[in-house]
Amino acid sequence: MPQAKTHAARPTKQAARILLVEDDLVLRETLEYNLRKQGYEVHTAADGHTAVASALRQAPDLIVLDVMLPGIDGFEVCRAVRQELNVPILMLTARDDEVDKVVGLEMGADDYLTKPFSMRELLARIKAQLRRVRLLREEFAQEAGPDASKPARFGDLVIDPERHEVRRDGALLPLKPQEYDLLCYLAEHRGKTLTRDQILTEVWGWDFCGGSRTVDVHVRWLREKIEATPGDPTRIVTVRGTGYRFEG
Repeated sequence: MPQAKTHAARPTKQAARILLVEDDLVLRETLEYNLRKQGYEVHTAADGHTAVASALRQAPDLIVLDVMLPGIDGFEVCRAVRQELNVPILMLTARDDEVDKVVGLEMGADDYLTKPFSMRELLARIKAQLRRVRLLREEFAQEAGPDASKPARFGDLVIDPERHEVRRDGALLPLKPQEYDLLCYLAEHRGKTLTRDQILTEVWGWDFCGGSRTVDVHVRWLREKIEATPGDPTRIVTVRGTGYRFEG
């Protein structure tokens, strides 16, 4: 199996590590050049199998993932990576098809960008995803105060920010990254009613292209994992006409 293209020099210790997965050589090199100009550490892969192997080996801070790839497509790459890593995934596609976007989001993608796109828009979305993750973690730490690294307990539900995992009655829950971020955001604002727009802005990022249905779908998935009776939720309650409230 061919190895992902890497470069020995790292811009800085603090540079975010990006895995760029694109089979078109010219586009891949153009994107890599521009991302490096922004100070990111960039690793690349040109096919689906290499992308999965590189993601698991590099543990990047963000993945820019093309849908149409040799070997296995971007959807399968996304699904495979999601089973092992909690990392933002920005998918690229040449098809402006709502079905493709829904499939990508359901596989665990965090955002979607349709080709052709401007470099400015791509960079804005990358910065928004990296900023979203950073702010969510900082906010969770601030809410927890001096016990930021300690698990937050809500009955039989335990959110462990240090391990970046959630357990219910001792069992590890297989949460997708967006589900984890959503749960953390709701838990940070326990007892407060949050509108769908607030949740979209803070959890998905200011420029997310989805709508309120995205929030509803992720809340439904989350309830199936953390509620004793998902059809009659007591932890994440619906505030009709407004949004949701976390009761713990």
